[in-house]
Amino acid sequence: ADITERWRRREVSNFEYLMHLNTCSGRSYNDLTQYPVFPWVISDYSSDALDLNDENVYRDLSKPIGALNPQRLQHFVERQAMYEPVGHEDMRVPPFLYGSHYSTVGSVLYYLLRLEPFSTYAKALQGNKFDHADRLFHDVKETWENCLNSPSDLKELTPEWYYLPEIFYKRKSLQLGERQNGTVLGDVVLPKWASTPEEFICINMRALEGEYVSMHLHHWIDLIFGYKQ
Repeated sequence: ADITERWRRREVSNFEYLMHLNTCSGRSYNDLTQYPVFPWVISDYSSDALDLNDENVYRDLSKPIGALNPQRLQHFVERQAMYEPVGHEDMRVPPFLYGSHYSTVGSVLYYLLRLEPFSTYAKALQGNKFDHADRLFHDVKETWENCLNSPSDLKELTPEWYYLPEIFYKRKSLQLGERQNGTVLGDVVLPKWASTPEEFICINMRALEGEYVSMHLHHWIDLIFGYKQ
């Protein structure tokens, strides 16, 4: 309660408060199945420049990832309404809205693929080889659009997106393969408004600690850690 009051008075940063909530909820850097989860806060990965004073560049923090796209949400609602459990009664899966989760082992390894020990873990998860290059983390804009539109991709972010530029660099010894269109995977492709991973991290952190997110972050916290779960 004390740290919540300090956060409300802005004596504690948004990043620090989110880490506190992750820790209190049992999430840990030592557990890939319960890894710390952070929100996407920026929604504009197409513009040449980014004005962090413009509310239109931010994601709606009052909705989960799965509800940001109204057309996709309608698909989920219709699928749930039409769902008919099959099989033995004890084994039946009840009707569900989302078929994926905002934080999984797979999503953590997807983001942290270029760092050890996550590179090794990612290979182990796929039978000692990397997944097909078309399914690996390659482009920030592409990943955001997939999270916004795909019926099976609802992942939020990890804390590293706000402090660790190394997650976007490929080590020389790391061979991630080639996509069907001939693209060889290297460093992560950044939006035009960030010339380096360091600049991207800086802007992402400024957005997280800025006025818009500070005024709306409590909605996302209620969705992930609070009464709106």
